[in-house]
Amino acid sequence: MTAARKIIIDTDPGQDDALAILLALGSPELDVLGITTVAGNVPLALTEKNARKICELAGKSDIRVFAGAIRPLVRTLVTAEHVHGRTGLDGPDLAEPEMPLQKEHAVDFIVDTLMAHGENEVTLCPLGPLTNIALALNREPRIAPRIRQIVLMGGGFFEGGNVTPTAEFNIYVDPHAADVVLRAGVPLVMMPLDVTHKALTTRARIASIRDLGTKVGNACAELLEFFERFDEEKYGTDGGPLHDPCVIAYLLKPELFKGRACNVTVETGSELTMGMTVIDWWHVTERPKNALVMRDIDDDGFFELLTERLARL
Repeated sequence: MTAARKIIIDTDPGQDDALAILLALGSPELDVLGITTVAGNVPLALTEKNARKICELAGKSDIRVFAGAIRPLVRTLVTAEHVHGRTGLDGPDLAEPEMPLQKEHAVDFIVDTLMAHGENEVTLCPLGPLTNIALALNREPRIAPRIRQIVLMGGGFFEGGNVTPTAEFNIYVDPHAADVVLRAGVPLVMMPLDVTHKALTTRARIASIRDLGTKVGNACAELLEFFERFDEEKYGTDGGPLHDPCVIAYLLKPELFKGRACNVTVETGSELTMGMTVIDWWHVTERPKNALVMRDIDDDGFFELLTERLARL
């Protein structure tokens, strides 16, 4: 049996973040070294609390949760309560967490963990704005060659943006952090809107999760029903896109996804296109390829994997 893959989940929960964390916690192939939280979908005081709520829902109160950046590197924080609700996890009634928040800052934890492990041992899984990852890379440049991979949810190209016409939310919230990460020379896998918009939480898929008949299954169904209402109204679809679990699913079953290596840069100068990820999909520039950008997903296989792993919790 191969050793479990060591990961750090960096997150701003968020209903789809919650499903991603639960997918990881239900998968023995992954060793979650810790969960670091960042301001994004809701402010930091809620994201660190939400991460602990999710761990307790999964019966995994031994997972260490760390609070990180309270705001982006340069810009004013933009949040998304209009999508995720006042708490960020609106939908089910989740108990206040009893497990403690770790005293160490998330950025210190990321740096210390990477320096304590060998090269190519730890994968970073950012599900929100990239502030913590950029701060860690800036604080200790020696971590860059030690990172096995960064698999992130963010960006968009063919789909445009979901918070401005050109920008996806995670990148828009902290484009300067995204710029640091994209320039770091770390192996990157990117799950943009182009792929996550093909992973729709249809009524039948939510019913399958509710039919698990477990506390986790019921909570996830309620999270998804709240979360999808915004995107259903916006896009006119049956179900909304389930963005963040694509990151964890890729680690478990990369064959569910198809993409190509591209150069990706992020706009940090223009207010009109701030946070736009410029993806050289057709290789029309000489810029070096710095990311494996996903565009297609086996959506049925993805939801089968998600439902099967949620059933284990």
